Amino acid sequence: MATAQELLAKSLERLKKLHDSGQFVIASIDLPAVDRKRLVKASFLTQVMRGWYLRTRPDDRDGDTAPWQASWKEFVARYCESRFQSNWYLSPEQSIHVHVATPLPSRQIIVHALAGKNNSTTLPHGWSIFDMKAAAFAVETARENSGGVRVLSLAYALTQVSEPFFRLQSATAQLALEMLADTSDVALILLADGKTVVAGRLVGALRAIGRNKEATDLLKTLVAAGLRIIETNPFDAPMTAINPAIKRSLYVMRIHQIWRNFRETIIEVFGDPPGMAANTSAYLADIDARYVADAYNSLSIEGYTVTLELIERVRSGAWNSLSEEDKRSRDALAAKGYYLAHMDVIKTITRILAGEDAGTTLEKHFIDWNLALWKPSVQAGIVKAEQLAGYRNGPIYLRNARHVPPPREAVRDSMPAFFKLLAEEPHAAVRAVLGHFIFVFIHPYNDGNGRLGRFIMNAMLASGGYPWTIVPVEHRAEYLAVLNDASGEGNIQPFAAFIHRLCQAQSAQSYTPRRSE
Repeated sequence: MATAQELLAKSLERLKKLHDSGQFVIASIDLPAVDRKRLVKASFLTQVMRGWYLRTRPDDRDGDTAPWQASWKEFVARYCESRFQSNWYLSPEQSIHVHVATPLPSRQIIVHALAGKNNSTTLPHGWSIFDMKAAAFAVETARENSGGVRVLSLAYALTQVSEPFFRLQSATAQLALEMLADTSDVALILLADGKTVVAGRLVGALRAIGRNKEATDLLKTLVAAGLRIIETNPFDAPMTAINPAIKRSLYVMRIHQIWRNFRETIIEVFGDPPGMAANTSAYLADIDARYVADAYNSLSIEGYTVTLELIERVRSGAWNSLSEEDKRSRDALAAKGYYLAHMDVIKTITRILAGEDAGTTLEKHFIDWNLALWKPSVQAGIVKAEQLAGYRNGPIYLRNARHVPPPREAVRDSMPAFFKLLAEEPHAAVRAVLGHFIFVFIHPYNDGNGRLGRFIMNAMLASGGYPWTIVPVEHRAEYLAVLNDASGEGNIQPFAAFIHRLCQAQSAQSYTPRRSE
């Protein structure tokens, strides 16, 4: 008789076949009940609702959102296809969010369906799906398929959203308007439907974002067809035109937009920078005195189990006398890598204090930081050498975050844009806060992004004369929450205030310099 382990292995083989075909959402019809029961018990499957499951892993933490973030689109597509066949699509607003690659739209997924029943179905992590009975179902030419999810075409969706969409989700609306190559598709829809109020709103919206030619062309076309158009601007606040040079990449546009929208709030929180340190030696000595506390807290935030004694041994050169068990330890190797990276960060800060441009200097030497961070783990065989090859080569999902980082292909465009924004930013606090935030927003590496983000923050703080600032591990929950507010809710104020408060505390706190080795 087969053992329980052998039976589980058989069930895993069947699950692997589905996985290899690209399927992560499992319906009851995909696997026999006995397999599903075994896999749920072993935590390789998690039930979403009756008859529907997600692929998970036994080491996933309870409440972890990453499996759902990775699979929600596949779930919506398969679930809706099973209920409505092809006669469904996301609402106009959420169709636009898919077009502009908003990672996690509203937690209530609104589906328009011919057979909708105006019911809400509960999903994991506070999400739900509402199947709305469509009063007027969009024609086939207005519907598209985006990665399995049925959506309205961008042009059609823009003609269907209400005026508050432009006020309440102005950043998304601007990106959507920027994605229109021209206004011909919009004009065809407006002429067919005779929507003069919507037409006036879209003409005004295009003009508000700096697309004057497109606005005028659309207006002329509609007027020539006999429509009477009153142009209105649906945006609440003045919109800043996006530089045509960055329109090649949706994600680059988004990063520029975030930077522009967040910087004034950060300046309001921080005020004027104190000015670069007059005594470079004293400033560097102060950083050195803070090192042990900084390394302990930064590594602990990332889940490493480290002690102050281990960090001091690594820094003092006692690494060579560590036991073989220590050398194989993930935590000890991380501590060694942190020390090596910290030394490279200090070299970069020294150049900045000597007068080199902060953003340009960071871009030039940043690769050294990442190489140093992982060198011990790679040499020990704990981490694959590919970790040193450059940016990540696949998608990444963050535990319990309200943000999904850009896809791998977008990282290649986003990182040069990030460094350029740092180099062009005149305010040191903006460089520090957004240097940290935008870097972890992009999440260019498979691991180490948090440590590198805090290094970036402190290098940019140094460029304005702020002290090296430690994020205490006991404030980890608040730290992650305010980052979530910025990435998931578009509110940078709590994160800026959090960093400012820590900066002020560090200014008032002195550290005893370590003994000379």
